[in-house]
Amino acid sequence: MKPGRPAANPALSAALSARAVDLSALKAGAQSPAEQAPGGAAGSDGGAATAHVVDVTEATFQSEVLDRSFQVPVVLDLWADWCGPCKQLSPILERLAAEGGGSWILAKIDVDANPAIAQALRVQGIPAVKAVFQGQLIGEFTGALPESQVRQFVSALVEAIGGAEGGGDAVARGGDGAEPAELSEPEDPRVVAAEDALARGDLDGAIRRYREILAADPAHPRAAEALREVELLRRVQAAPADAVARADAAPDDVDAQLAAADAELAEGRVEEAFARVLETIRRTSGPERDRARSRLVELFAIVGDTDPRVADARRQLTSLLF
Repeated sequence: MKPGRPAANPALSAALSARAVDLSALKAGAQSPAEQAPGGAAGSDGGAATAHVVDVTEATFQSEVLDRSFQVPVVLDLWADWCGPCKQLSPILERLAAEGGGSWILAKIDVDANPAIAQALRVQGIPAVKAVFQGQLIGEFTGALPESQVRQFVSALVEAIGGAEGGGDAVARGGDGAEPAELSEPEDPRVVAAEDALARGDLDGAIRRYREILAADPAHPRAAEALREVELLRRVQAAPADAVARADAAPDDVDAQLAAADAELAEGRVEEAFARVLETIRRTSGPERDRARSRLVELFAIVGDTDPRVADARRQLTSLLF
């Protein structure tokens, strides 16, 4: 999506109806890696990487976790050689990854050898398991759970993103392998009601209806992206007309920077918006940095993950965080 400033609600409604995200263009950068180290991960049979289990280092985190997560979910197994519970959990995860047949990837990370990753992920104890999809953490647990509970975690993860019936390509496209556009439900009365509210200028009503859809159907193929776009529209309309000028005059005001980035994105100035939020992330720490990072990820989703500007900004974000 290449947004223009969404001043006209009917135009935005049409954009919401037409938009479909195709993640297939990202697959070229998500090939299986070479083996990382002869020692491998705790609990593995010799530690060699397989098609569905990979050893990840700080150097390969971008390609093997973040980039690959746009194709299939990636489950991180954070372990250390001295950790007894890790040696109980790792074989369970490896076995389930093999059973999954490519519907998700297990990425094994030695926290002693890769402390920057552990720090960035805020690992408090090991074994730690974190699930990543489309560059975002979507689930986690700590400790060596019984196999039945680990299996439930993995099953819920795959089902939540619509990939329970297929492998990696099905996860990216939808459970039956159809293109996202074919999976949309243009006649869904709930979506029609939300878009009718949007056309009337009732942004709060549209947002409420999209949230109701997601509460009942978290994997709905259109509601999440539509909600992000309407929320952007509401933020832009609520911001002062001189939001960009105000932000330029107050570089340390995080609220002003995020409002200006919204306005720039809505005007089609995508690179400027990304650069502004990246600079805010660089200048801040703690909760303010987390807030700026979350907004940037939201803007990525609005523009669309196949856009090369998103890929470039995502690489810059990774270098700032890791």
